[in-house]
Amino acid sequence: MSHTDDLRAASAWDDAVEHAFVTELAAETLDDAVFRDYLERDYAFVETLAGHLGHAVADAPDMARKRRFADFLATVVGPEDDYFARSFDALPGPALADARVEGGDVGDAFADLFAHAASVGGYAETLAVLVPVEWVYLEWASGIESDPKAFYHREWIELHDNEAFRALVAWLREELDRELDDASDRERERVERFFARAVDLEVAFFDAAMAGGKR
Repeated sequence: MSHTDDLRAASAWDDAVEHAFVTELAAETLDDAVFRDYLERDYAFVETLAGHLGHAVADAPDMARKRRFADFLATVVGPEDDYFARSFDALPGPALADARVEGGDVGDAFADLFAHAASVGGYAETLAVLVPVEWVYLEWASGIESDPKAFYHREWIELHDNEAFRALVAWLREELDRELDDASDRERERVERFFARAVDLEVAFFDAAMAGGKR
């Protein structure tokens, strides 16, 4: 097993990828109000993620890695933004330009985690948060075999289950595995804490949306 496999096994992984939110999304029984609440939270989270990716660009040890993170950042602030705009138009509630999107307590906790990883660690700690955040989404999305009729469900799954995204997650895992090859025990323990906390927050993110908009 790789280091990242070990990190996954030590986290609440199944609680995230098998969450009721994912189950209902696959079954096309997810309430539109719940999905709208979820997308609002996720849209707010994108700003936090973009900031962390900017840090990753600066923290990456060479230009090849910097370019990879810069390409990832361009995707997050580009094509995904178009998806959000169309989905907000289709779902109950105001258009994206008029919506007041907030990440809530979980969004704040994610922002704190990203900031903490950037302040106390280096490249490995940056990856320790990015890897589970992206890998969780690849795993639950790739496990959905249905083809939902609603475009905002179908395209959300497709955004996280495609060749480019699989390649990105594989590369992020390889980077973290390589960093951990030469890490000290203390560094490995710190990475494990960041990784586990990120997975816990993914579970909490789904919980918050399923709670019906309670922030």
